[in-house]
Amino acid sequence: MRVGLLGGSFNPAHAGHRHISVIALKRLQLDRVWWLVSPQNPLKPAQGMASLADRIRSAHSAARHPRIVVSAIESRLRTTFTIDTLTALRRRWPGVRFVWLMGADNLLQMPRWRDWNHIMRRMPVAILDRPGNGIKVLQGKVALRYRKDRLPVHLARLLPDQQAPAWAFFPCRLHPASSTAIRAGHK
Repeated sequence: MRVGLLGGSFNPAHAGHRHISVIALKRLQLDRVWWLVSPQNPLKPAQGMASLADRIRSAHSAARHPRIVVSAIESRLRTTFTIDTLTALRRRWPGVRFVWLMGADNLLQMPRWRDWNHIMRRMPVAILDRPGNGIKVLQGKVALRYRKDRLPVHLARLLPDQQAPAWAFFPCRLHPASSTAIRAGHK
């Protein structure tokens, strides 16, 4: 089984999350994409964060796809940091070929994450373009450090079968939705 993991606050979930999930399903030939709704992102303030139950509901509403699975597994695993979640999932499902999915904006922020180097060495990573990021992502700290491990986009479908570190950047049609803009009252 090939599973993409899209973690985040989903505060709220929106069509942009679905958009990149559908792209990942097709381009990586995934069986499923799991949305890992974080109980509380350690890099984001708790103030203004909807309850986990509300964010799970918004994720179910936004997902609307038979191969996108909404999960609060981090709450059950009691993991806070991505590296701990990925380690626990690999332990729990050793036969699954996981790929970490993230928007390009998160790749730029990744050096702020706990053990970000271990994340890159834990499992393959697919970076999906986001508005306002584009090519500058490829000049960021993570992309430069792991440049030799980047798969060309025409081979990116092989990413789930690669030994980490391995990553690919997917230029794609951009979706304008943003949780920040939605919370601010802009669609």
